[in-house]
Amino acid sequence: MTFSSLGLCEPILKAIKETGYTTPTPIQAKAIPLVLKGDDVLAAAQTGTGKTAGFTLPLLERMVQNHKPTGTHKGQPKRHIRALILTPTRELAAQIGENVNTYSKYLPYKSTVIFGGVNINRHINIMKQGVDILVATPGRLLDLCSQKVVDLSKVEVLVLDEADRMLDMGFIHDIKKVVRLVPKNRQTLLFSATFSKEIKALAAGFQHNPSLVEVAAQNKTADRIAQLVHPVDKNKKRNLLSKLIKEGAWKQVLVFTRTKHGANKLCEYLEQEGIQSAAIHGNKSQGARTKALANFKANKIRVLVATDIAARGIDIDMLPHVVNFELPNVPEDYVHRIGRTGRAGREGEAVSLVCVDENDYLRGIERLISQKIKKVVVEGFEVDPSIKAEPINQGGGRGRRGGGQKRGSSQKSNGENSGGEKRRTNSRNRSRSRSRNS
Repeated sequence: MTFSSLGLCEPILKAIKETGYTTPTPIQAKAIPLVLKGDDVLAAAQTGTGKTAGFTLPLLERMVQNHKPTGTHKGQPKRHIRALILTPTRELAAQIGENVNTYSKYLPYKSTVIFGGVNINRHINIMKQGVDILVATPGRLLDLCSQKVVDLSKVEVLVLDEADRMLDMGFIHDIKKVVRLVPKNRQTLLFSATFSKEIKALAAGFQHNPSLVEVAAQNKTADRIAQLVHPVDKNKKRNLLSKLIKEGAWKQVLVFTRTKHGANKLCEYLEQEGIQSAAIHGNKSQGARTKALANFKANKIRVLVATDIAARGIDIDMLPHVVNFELPNVPEDYVHRIGRTGRAGREGEAVSLVCVDENDYLRGIERLISQKIKKVVVEGFEVDPSIKAEPINQGGGRGRRGGGQKRGSSQKSNGENSGGEKRRTNSRNRSRSRSRNS
């Protein structure tokens, strides 16, 4: 199968060719024809398998087929939002925005990305000029809607990317608000790496007879990712990480911690060890987050230390190493973390440093992915058998030991949700908080 055989137009095929892609991935091959038919789609596939193109390419083709001349020249109607793509994180929004620009470069459509952490006036000015495709995080979008800057009444296609996180981890109320603002007669696409039965039930509330697309077993990790566990005492993790990076001559490493404070402290330690590093998490300004990610992609820094805010939204070509310095509270997050490597058919390595306190988390992860992860003790870092497991400080986290909190909870991991959107129980502060943080 080729992209041309899927029925995409020449301008889109030309843009695809320039990216170097020649053959659709399984999720693209299955989802694109359904989207082109106009079906609502609920699609699940392993992370790194091309889900973004799976909805972006047919979305653009549908816009071409239903051509409506728009623009700002005299005699042309003003552009209006025809496609709305919602994401849980700023980083993912920016990544999708780049993909939309890449695939639509030979089409007459204007797109933009809006999220918190930047001056809202900039977004207001852009939206007043009109766009055809909008990529957004929910908080900033709703703020602009409340200010009558954004009109969603003519949206033809609504896309929820990373839909499990969008619906399951505190975004459900915002999503329902957005759904009330878009036309009932629309196409709705939900894409994600994982779907539970609860998520499918929630999705059924605003999809119409969706076509279900699954190209891999639920919560299965990619075969091309080599997974490894190094048992180690908690107080020796930093030393072991430094040793692995230096002796393995690792040049580009994404390291996950459980908390924002932990990310900062680990980054400071690595710098002291002569390993150039940067931290990325919800307390960092958007400018700092963007700069750190850009430097990491450009190999200007060796290690990017991140909380789970980066688990969905970092797309780095040929990223060779992901390290779980601390295991996540929720097993599903492990799948998304290690999915940052082994993308686009390439091989990658995912290493987890596991202390005795985290053994329950490890067992929960192994149950989820239905496999035992190989364990290798590094010489000089043998576990002290006299150390007893202690409860892990969740830091306001959403999980519980050994497998996570009941799904549907609105609590956030590490005191921050994946979009950095802080919620306030005081409704008077909610809108102000959302514009600042989403």
